[in-house]
Amino acid sequence: MDNKKHITFIINPISGTHTKKQLPQLIGETIDAEKFSYDIRCTEYAGHAAEMARQCAADGVDVVVAIGGDGTVNEVARSLVHSKTALGIVPCGSGNGLARHLCIPLDIKKALGLINRCDIEDFDYGVINGLPFFCTCGMGFDAFISLKFAESGKRGPISYVENVLKEGLKYRPETYELIDESSTQRHKAFLIACANASQYGNNAYIAPGATMKDGLMDVIVMEPFDTLDAPQIAADLFMKTLGNNSKIKTFRTQSIKIHRDRPGAIHYDGDPIMTDSDVEVHIEHLGIRIIVNPDAPEDKAQPNQMLNAFSDFFNNINNVRDDIREDIGRSGRRIQAINKLLLRKLRS
Repeated sequence: MDNKKHITFIINPISGTHTKKQLPQLIGETIDAEKFSYDIRCTEYAGHAAEMARQCAADGVDVVVAIGGDGTVNEVARSLVHSKTALGIVPCGSGNGLARHLCIPLDIKKALGLINRCDIEDFDYGVINGLPFFCTCGMGFDAFISLKFAESGKRGPISYVENVLKEGLKYRPETYELIDESSTQRHKAFLIACANASQYGNNAYIAPGATMKDGLMDVIVMEPFDTLDAPQIAADLFMKTLGNNSKIKTFRTQSIKIHRDRPGAIHYDGDPIMTDSDVEVHIEHLGIRIIVNPDAPEDKAQPNQMLNAFSDFFNNINNVRDDIREDIGRSGRRIQAINKLLLRKLRS
């Protein structure tokens, strides 16, 4: 009788910036053939990963491994919730939010080594207006930028920075009514984030204390701020100290209803979609099985790693095209000054 577990690897060939031509060979060299059988499939269009993963769960496949960025991970994961099939992650994107939260190595061969060990745990996931998310969801500025980023048709950090600079100067905070199990609050906010995991990706920690096993989400309200506040907020994101900032209000809840004055964008794990003025978010407790890193350190990201991620991201601003710089005019020079202040603050 064959007691091998079966693994299906789903590869998004266009995610990230690295070629994936060597992946089949690496998989063959790493996966223990005495313990596992496997097959490899590649996505051909948006939503294909979700379709394949859904069929794998129906067929009783033991593990489905998402090889790609946060979008690929979300597609695969949402098709595996409340099933016996476990999610594996080989991160190949730009942000890799869930992988970073779970301390899954960004090195492909090391990540495949974790799949080979197959240590599985149960985790929470979130749902926003019927759409599953595993790291964060929200509305306001981050959803607005996600929408502009998607509309631009270009990927990568440079394109993201361009959109932040060009569109961020035009963005106006909205007023939100937040209703949870214990209270009703009203806030004018730059953004509202609901976090199941701790970070957006790239070690930018929107909810440093978030855990994926408590049945709760961290709700983050970022109040309007001016140019002088921006360096501290950005520094706090990367240094895991956002909760200490006076512009940030946080609380935990299992579910929440959010009302805004007009329809607009929301995002789930960075993917944007337009919705009406009412938004509902809740947590599904321990609803997905995920392969973990049993050797993950308690302190999941060290200060030097966060400083490097912060420096790399903001140094990209120096490469923004001249036409964007001309478009933002005096604000562009103000942002350059802010970047220098940010790096000085982090290194002090």
